[in-house]
Amino acid sequence: MLAALLLCVTLFAGEREKIWPKGKMPDQQAHQIAAMTDESEKEGFDPDRNRVAYIEWFDSPAPEVRNGGCMILISGGAYENCCDVGYIKMWNEKLTSLGFQCVNFVYRTPRPVGLPIYQTAWEDGQRAVRMVRSQAEKRGFDPERIGIIGMSAGSHLALLLATSSQTPAYERVDMLDDVPCHVNWAIVNAPAYGTTDGESGIPASRQGYGPDVKLSDVFKFDDHTCPMTLQHGGMDVYVPQTSTLVYRELRKMGIPAELHLYADKGHAALGFERTVEFMRQMGYLGELSPEESIMDRYADDDDRMAYFKEDLWPEGKMPDVQPDQCVPYIEWHMPKELKTKAIQIVYSGGSYDRNDPDGFEVAPVRRYLNEKGMAVVTLKYRTPRPVTGLAKHTTAWQDLQRAIRMVRNEAAGRGLDPERIGIMGCSAGGHLTLMGTTSSRHQSYLPIDNIDRLPCNVQWGIGIYPAYALTDGLEQPNERKGNDDSAVLAPEFSFDLDTAPMLFVHGDADGWAAMNSVKTWEKMVQMGVQSELHTLATRKHCFQKTASPGTGSYTFMDRIWEFLTAKGFNK
Repeated sequence: MLAALLLCVTLFAGEREKIWPKGKMPDQQAHQIAAMTDESEKEGFDPDRNRVAYIEWFDSPAPEVRNGGCMILISGGAYENCCDVGYIKMWNEKLTSLGFQCVNFVYRTPRPVGLPIYQTAWEDGQRAVRMVRSQAEKRGFDPERIGIIGMSAGSHLALLLATSSQTPAYERVDMLDDVPCHVNWAIVNAPAYGTTDGESGIPASRQGYGPDVKLSDVFKFDDHTCPMTLQHGGMDVYVPQTSTLVYRELRKMGIPAELHLYADKGHAALGFERTVEFMRQMGYLGELSPEESIMDRYADDDDRMAYFKEDLWPEGKMPDVQPDQCVPYIEWHMPKELKTKAIQIVYSGGSYDRNDPDGFEVAPVRRYLNEKGMAVVTLKYRTPRPVTGLAKHTTAWQDLQRAIRMVRNEAAGRGLDPERIGIMGCSAGGHLTLMGTTSSRHQSYLPIDNIDRLPCNVQWGIGIYPAYALTDGLEQPNERKGNDDSAVLAPEFSFDLDTAPMLFVHGDADGWAAMNSVKTWEKMVQMGVQSELHTLATRKHCFQKTASPGTGSYTFMDRIWEFLTAKGFNK
């Protein structure tokens, strides 16, 4: 029986099917065609033979990798053409190798006259999803395992299909229109026209900002809205605010989602590897492998050559001494082979009540970076919280500013660059990283010696699930998940002129909400500081402590090295 089914599927490889019955295509316009540009630009192309939108079934996946899912591929092209021939080819090859049946969806372009720019493509899209779903049994996939992937205008269309399937784009034409047209997940690359300053079909005229600029109301976010991952370049003229605003709506609805924002990148489909990790985490590629402990994966210091420990403060000079706080210090971890002159300072979280430089939030990172040839300094800052009326982070902030100055003071003597220093922390340590990254011109203590004449600014920050960053979660997990406009950034962050670019990694289901990272990223971009952000679907606080291989929680440290490489910090 299975062999017969596989033969049946193979016979359909490369088959094209028009999605509308003759004479039934709604809003037909004489200037529109349905063709990819590699065909429409060929000599001898006949427009009259290519008026009807179609789907094209690609070769079926090999039996040993088939996962029971189907992916609909959607080209961009400004709703003027379907030009992403290269992306369609790449997506088909990669997704088929992962076990998906792939189908190319080619909709009508150029833009219709007298209708919204997306209208005829949306009509074609809902009909295409119905046709794909109706053939699931025949073609060997689950009708409730249908995903879509798009680019640019194709991602705008993907968002319409993913959020608004309960809104009919056209009137029923036959029995196929009784088939549901929702999809089960969406991969949204660089969606265009998503904010009201660009929804007419232009690059966002005000870069997606302003009190009168909103997410376009064409996206209905109905009760069939599906999980999705959104990828966007931080310098895209079809602005990343579309992706952050869509992500916020998904957070309000409790729908698992990922958001991947890339510093200094323009209009492109970025980070396909994150797409694969998202689908693996969500179970679309099959059952997840058992989770592994990060401390077991990075269990020793084999790549460390030298170790030095230093107290932060001279005796009797520590500011705001508190009863029962630990003694702060730094530790230098030098790699066996120094491959970069950059320095990463790392410290843990712990609610400002404790911190552990040898725990799972710090030790694996220092070992990973030592292996890459990078010097690491770990910090033990003062905890528990101050008890004499100071803010929860005050003494830790003093310790961090002192630590940065000490590292800068000693860098050249250790063969390192005093102007290539980054800081990294998790949870409360992520909040502390925001303090160090955004507020270095704000003095946290009076100078005590010549070291304190040095600046304490850094060149980058890495915030891993930062806590306490928004006003709806200054002491506890975010009460309203940080989604409301009333939840704004904590007042202690100065965002001064030395504010440095950051990398954020945050669990999508974290009680100390991912919006802590998203809203900080938005603020930095508004300042012209290009930062990077990744959220991880279904993952909570401390997402990396145990993680399944092949997911973003397992590979998150690679995002650190990629960020440092992209910014040129680790040269």
